[in-house]
Amino acid sequence: MTTEKMVDAQRADVQIADEMTDLEMTDAEIAYPPMADAKVVGEISNRRVVAVGAALFGICAAGVTYGFLGGDEPEERPVPTASVTYRITGTGNADVSYLARSSEGSATVEAGVELPWKKTVRVPLGKDPAVSIQLGRKGGEASCAVAVRGEHRQRATAFGSYGRATCTAELPTRERPEAERSEAERSEAESR
Repeated sequence: MTTEKMVDAQRADVQIADEMTDLEMTDAEIAYPPMADAKVVGEISNRRVVAVGAALFGICAAGVTYGFLGGDEPEERPVPTASVTYRITGTGNADVSYLARSSEGSATVEAGVELPWKKTVRVPLGKDPAVSIQLGRKGGEASCAVAVRGEHRQRATAFGSYGRATCTAELPTRERPEAERSEAERSEAESR
């Protein structure tokens, strides 16, 4: 396109714009409904947007915090225990079963143990420590004893062929206050 044609096109555009301005109506010529009846529909104030955004942010932050800190699984705490000493005296062999540390306080069995025998284990509080002996076919004599936190609790004796004896004690379901503990219990607690 040449410069003359461009200038002519621009003049035509200006002329059309002037004619359109002449055709436009003024505000006075247009009939508007009264302002008192006018309603604003669909507008949301800035305050409402900020409030909704803050609420959504708070909900998301709470969810993330719960995911990191709360979780569905409770934290596993160690089971409180007490020191228990099982002792079997005598000669020969015997089958021995005793209660030792586990969350259930399950029994452990040792077959054909050479006597004398001694074992110190940890037993969950609330579970009663026990040791059982069973003599073999040859029989004989053997005694069991249980000590809790260094304090003797029970003694029993098995006699004869396949003789049996069981020694038990009772453990509290929770730790006793410091003032109620014996000297042996306090020193054991300090060594843990």
